[in-house]
Amino acid sequence: MQTQSGQRTSRRRGNSRSAGRAAQAMHQLPWQQLRNPLTPIKVISDDQLESIHHASLDILEQVGIKVLLPEARDIMRQAGAKTSADSEQVFFDREMIESLIALAPAEFTLHARNPARNLRFGSNYVNFGTVASAPNASCMDKGRRAGNRQDYQDFLRLAQHFNIIHFLSGYPVEPVDVHPGVRHLDCLADAVRLTDKVMNCYSLGVERNQDAIEIARIARGISHEQLDEEPSLFTIINTNSPLSLDIPMLQGIMEMAKRNQVVVITPFTLAGAMAPVTLAGALAQQNAEALAGLCFAQMIRPGAPVVYGGFTSNVDMKSGSPAFGTPEYMQAAQIGGQLARRYNLPYRSSNVNAANTVDAQAGIESTMALWGALGGGVNLLMHGAGWMEGGLCASFEKFVLDVDLLQMMATYLKPPEVSDASLAVSTVAEVGPGGHFFGCAHTMERYENAFYAPLISDWSNYETWDGKGRPTAFEKANQVYKKALADYQQPVLDPAIDEELEAFISLRKAAGGVATDF
Repeated sequence: MQTQSGQRTSRRRGNSRSAGRAAQAMHQLPWQQLRNPLTPIKVISDDQLESIHHASLDILEQVGIKVLLPEARDIMRQAGAKTSADSEQVFFDREMIESLIALAPAEFTLHARNPARNLRFGSNYVNFGTVASAPNASCMDKGRRAGNRQDYQDFLRLAQHFNIIHFLSGYPVEPVDVHPGVRHLDCLADAVRLTDKVMNCYSLGVERNQDAIEIARIARGISHEQLDEEPSLFTIINTNSPLSLDIPMLQGIMEMAKRNQVVVITPFTLAGAMAPVTLAGALAQQNAEALAGLCFAQMIRPGAPVVYGGFTSNVDMKSGSPAFGTPEYMQAAQIGGQLARRYNLPYRSSNVNAANTVDAQAGIESTMALWGALGGGVNLLMHGAGWMEGGLCASFEKFVLDVDLLQMMATYLKPPEVSDASLAVSTVAEVGPGGHFFGCAHTMERYENAFYAPLISDWSNYETWDGKGRPTAFEKANQVYKKALADYQQPVLDPAIDEELEAFISLRKAAGGVATDF
């Protein structure tokens, strides 16, 4: 790895014996912009989809959305929405919604500081991100602990190391040991220095958005005018379900949209808790909230890039706890994709689970969630690697398990070759009845890349595995993440950009950072 001083350095961590045992299992697909060649699943008919659409418009017209920021209400009123002086409720005419949503682009490019990492969103492009916003981190060695900057930085290193991770969904774990008034400055600077991939910013007030936009501009070494033409940052806007948009989220939409940066509107609707218990009702509410936020972005800047986000699941009706990776979650993810395509918008979904440890539940629920997202035609997959406990914990071992799952999904998305060579009729004739194909030329020519090589799975038989000290999947994931950290190479950053970044961070810290009360 070349540092800015030009010296050769390397990063070595973890138990060398464990890293060595995992070495042979480390397999990566090359960095690539993925596309999904499969037709998205239609869980419900076109007529049923229109019923959800019209129910959403009824909600916006008759019930309205609570808009807590007076400036936002004024902008909505000027655009044709109905408000009253003594109420925070805003009502949206259905024709106005239809005309505004048509202004949003169907596709766009999100620019990274390394142009080779630029990502396309929309159509059938697929992009995978990290876990985000977990308050806790965990690993087999240290157990579960509050998020800290060292763990945050290590997750960034994993995100950079693994090619299947396309973007940073946010802070993989919240570094609570950094003061919240300056946390965004340190975290975004770490993201610029430790990765060269697409970044996310949190919409927690005007100043954090403005700082993040300036950091993204500095990282790319471009002018303000070029930044305004080239989306270089995205933010997630969660509505306060049911039917409310709070002040920081509205400010985030305004700051990002006016600079032509990407806004992902994602209602977090849990059927039976913050939304109707029926899936159709929950999705109608999700759609109403999403449309309100998406259209507000177009009021700020017509043509601003936006993404339709779906995050509807259900709760455990006995405890009220969120449930993820359920059949209902899978259906909601796929119907959410149908709605996004109805409006000709890129689609966001997530890889989620509610498991408390890296076990069968974690693997099953994540696999269900991934199938739901891919079947829904996802373009932006949040929480792709590392999410645990319904979002309360970022796990290093789960990160590796998910990388394996994502790589398998990426391999699945490439249709098999069907040609004279692959049909191998002459090879079948060569081997004949009762023979085997291990040693024939057709097999040996393809030996190295014949099949996907997993990070975690052990395909040895029981007799060779049992009692030989072979690791479990949890243990293997522990070894692999340590080896990935040991092999991590920090991407090159122009010294002039690093100097400008440091000067900006120091200036903002000297000014006191940002207020921490909302």
